[in-house]
Amino acid sequence: MKYAYELKMKVRDYECDMEGIVNNANYQHYMEHTRHEFLLQAGISFAEMLEQNIVSVVARITIDYKTPLRSRDEFVSCLNITQEGIRYVFRQDIYRASDMKLAAKGKVDVVCLVDGKLSRCPELEEKLKAYYPEA
Repeated sequence: MKYAYELKMKVRDYECDMEGIVNNANYQHYMEHTRHEFLLQAGISFAEMLEQNIVSVVARITIDYKTPLRSRDEFVSCLNITQEGIRYVFRQDIYRASDMKLAAKGKVDVVCLVDGKLSRCPELEEKLKAYYPEA
């Protein structure tokens, strides 16, 4: 599958539970870090957005866990983005780098509060539209 953005990372020992596998909550951290790096690469700054009274917030997250990652595993965190109404929908996959086996699959819905009100954000839409899949 082709992705709008990919980021390589490595599991750190403290992210693992007593069974020696990555604790489930850390996959959400991996996905969040990937989204933040993607947005920076797309020229989107949370600080600048905040100055304009624009706050992006996660409205919903679902994660399906497929294959566990273990300490020191390298992995690739990938994402695609679409817009559905006022929601920005990130579809994110995490693959173990050694064999590209799917470790986790997530869907993250993000919305914007502009001047404290849930609404569309033309500034964000303009910067992100280049990453939407072609219709």
